[in-house]
Amino acid sequence: MVSHAQDDGPFFHGTKTRLLVDGLATPQHHSNYQADLVMRHVYFTALIDVAGLAAELAAGDGEPHVYQVEPTGPFDDDPNVTDKRFPGNPTRSYRTTAPLRIIAELADWPRLTPEQLADWRERLAAIDVDGQATIIN
Repeated sequence: MVSHAQDDGPFFHGTKTRLLVDGLATPQHHSNYQADLVMRHVYFTALIDVAGLAAELAAGDGEPHVYQVEPTGPFDDDPNVTDKRFPGNPTRSYRTTAPLRIIAELADWPRLTPEQLADWRERLAAIDVDGQATIIN
């Protein structure tokens, strides 16, 4: 079910991919979490901590990045989060098939400690192995 999210932002996107300010983050790229999966949506959030978590957990060896973004089209609540984990969307997580315009790269955002990062990776690996859910795309 499409919820037609209503949120004024600001919005953030976390990734290990280097993006250019004034450029676009678009669908049809490989997932940050599953290398063999090509995404139909671009995901973003109105909470900088959630974007930071996404950046830290993204696949790859690169440095995590958090960008302030602006949706260029309609967006909806992220059903991977709202329908499966957090009814009511307290993480203010969204997805769109339209590009996200990159407004700025943020230099100062909350980072996970090595222990917190290891804990999150362990929890996500357990979910993936049990087949109960997939990592958020």
